[in-house]
Amino acid sequence: QVQLVESGGGLVQAGGSLRLSCAASGRIFSINGMGWYRQAPGKQRELVARITSGGSTNYADSVKGRFTISGDNAKNTVYLQMNNLKPEDTAVYYCAAARGATPYWGQGTQVTVSS
Repeated sequence: QVQLVESGGGLVQAGGSLRLSCAASGRIFSINGMGWYRQAPGKQRELVARITSGGSTNYADSVKGRFTISGDNAKNTVYLQMNNLKPEDTAVYYCAAARGATPYWGQGTQVTVSS
């Protein structure tokens, strides 16, 4: 099992910044990638950004140039730095990890961007 705990969500004005953290524990030795997803009310969960165990990253078009995903292997933690936030970024943000073909999810953290 892999446990994921997110932190760092909150309320911010448009144009502001937040940094989300996701700490992984448990059987993390075979995690091949981690990422951040988000789900806004009435919408499907969507990929925001992901990073592989080798450090490769990819982003949703809507956040390119504004969000940065990074990892700290020593702390088993993945971060999502979010800059120039927009009201449409408002959602519950979930951390995810893939261990082989098995996905694991965090409990989610709310990000609200006011206009």
